[in-house]
Formats: sequence, structure tokens, C-alpha cells
Amino acid sequence: MPVKNPPRKPIALYLLAAVMAAAAFAGMGLFMYRMSVDMSSMTGSVVQMGRDVTSMARDMVSMAERMNVMANSMVDGQQRMGDDFSAVRGGVDRMSLHVGSMTADIQQLSGNIENMSGHIASMHQAITRMDQSMGRMDQSMAVMTGSMGRMGVDINKFTRPETIMMPFMR
Repeated sequence: MPVKNPPRKPIALYLLAAVMAAAAFAGMGLFMYRMSVDMSSMTGSVVQMGRDVTSMARDMVSMAERMNVMANSMVDGQQRMGDDFSAVRGGVDRMSLHVGSMTADIQQLSGNIENMSGHIASMHQAITRMDQSMGRMDQSMAVMTGSMGRMGVDINKFTRPETIMMPFMR
């Protein structure tokens, strides 16, 4: 008859189950630890992302305010440019009126210069006649001076009758 082995206590089995359970708990603990480290890192990233979003929101608000200022400046600039262009337009209109008036004045001046040229020509002719008259007057005065000189000689003869009677005695 075969010998029957006494029933063994499954210590090895319990030990194996305990080692497996310990390994499973250790694995699960390590997994939980790593997951908590990752979650902590992820939480830090989310917090930093929140800070970045807050900073970005502030920057966007500041940029919106600056864009509003820029838009207002552009509106003011366009208004002032419109006013300036309106003033330029008014100046151009006034200038065109003055140019028309100036053209009329230049035409009138041209007519006046033409008339003046005619008067200068007449004056030149009158001066030429006056010059001729003065030449004749100079000749007449020369004749008169000669006559007066001879008259003076004759008067001297009459004031000293002895010169007439005795021309060679002086």
C-alpha cells in the first residue's frame, strides 16, 4: 500500500499569495505615488496656466484700452484732417477768385502800359519839337546877343559923341 503523505499545510501557497499580495500592494503604492507626483505636477502646470491666462487677460484688456485710445486718436485725426482739407479747399477757392481778379488786373495793367507807351511816344515827339524850338531859340538868342552887342557899341558912341566926331582919337 502506498504510503500516504500527510496533508501539507499550504504555507508555501500562503507565502506565495502573501508575496504576490505584497508585490501587488507595492506596485499599486508605487503607481499611486507616481500618479500623485504626476497629478501634483499637472496641478502646478494648471496653476501656472491660470496665471498665464490671467496675465494674458490683463494684457488683452490693456491692449483693448490702447486700441480704443488709438481708435479715438484716429477719429480725432480724421476730423482734424477733414477740417484742414476744408480750410485748404476754402483757401483754394479764395485763391482762384484772386487769380481771376489778378488776371483782370494784369489785363488792365497791360492796357495801361500800352496807353502809357502811346503817351511816351507823344511825349517824345513833344520833347523833340521842344528841343528843336530850343535850338531855334538859342539861335535867336545868339542873334539877339549880337544885336545887343552892336547896340551897346552904338549906345556907347552916342554917350560919347567925341568918338563919332573923331574916331581916331581915343
